[in-house]
Amino acid sequence: MADSAAPADRRGRDGFKSGFGGDRGGRGGRGGRGGRGGRGGRGGMGRGGKEESKGWQPVTKLGRLVKEGKINSLEEIYLFSLPIKEAEIVDRFIDPSVLKDEVLKIKPVQKQTQAGQRTRFKAIVAVGDHNGHVGLGVKVSKEVATAIRGAIILAKLSIMPVRRGYWGNKIGAPHTVPCKVTGKCGSVTVRLIPAPRGTGLVCAPVPKKLLTMAGIQDCWTCSRGSTGTLGNFAKATYAAIANTFSYLTPDLWKETVFQKTPYQEYSDFLQNFEKKSTIKA
Repeated sequence: MADSAAPADRRGRDGFKSGFGGDRGGRGGRGGRGGRGGRGGRGGMGRGGKEESKGWQPVTKLGRLVKEGKINSLEEIYLFSLPIKEAEIVDRFIDPSVLKDEVLKIKPVQKQTQAGQRTRFKAIVAVGDHNGHVGLGVKVSKEVATAIRGAIILAKLSIMPVRRGYWGNKIGAPHTVPCKVTGKCGSVTVRLIPAPRGTGLVCAPVPKKLLTMAGIQDCWTCSRGSTGTLGNFAKATYAAIANTFSYLTPDLWKETVFQKTPYQEYSDFLQNFEKKSTIKA
């Protein structure tokens, strides 16, 4: 009899399947929903990971011409003042092993919202090949790594040619700025002055990094304003370097030979490319 009574006790009080009150713990089975955590695997490829696996797919006219080999150098792009909208164009002409990047500063920036303060990170990055090309990029993002990555891309898009010249006799390769140039951003003003060979870069650490990446070996500088604001100091130096091509010196007095822009010269190719893309779509 004792053996037959045991199963009845296991079923609960007075033979009911479940007891009263204290035995409700059986609902804990819902914990299985935790499996959704697998969604985190999305970060492995990163944004645009599928595109990288297929290779570069240009989305601008200039990108299509570069990929097809119709344009062979950055100087052709600068000659017609064509805007560069894809960083891969720069990577195509300047090898990534030659084009160096350096993070000038990372700092947190805050915005006041109803919920409190929202903190993001601002990255300032300079890129250059130490041979006449330099760029500066600034990006703000929630994460440091994303901000640096975005700043590098923007720096590549803003890369520009640097005109170099001589102090005194024109012996050897150009080593300094061709003339006195000035750049300004905010309250900061930076002036670059040609210097004789062997002088080196007589300047603060921030302009020294930009001038070194631009391929300028000798230069005197003069700065004024709130140079402690690194962002404005770097932008003012970048503007001064950009002004090296804005002065018309006698060696540039040659008669201009007007040519067709790449968009005009290869208009048939671009038109056929657009037709093919619409047919595929």
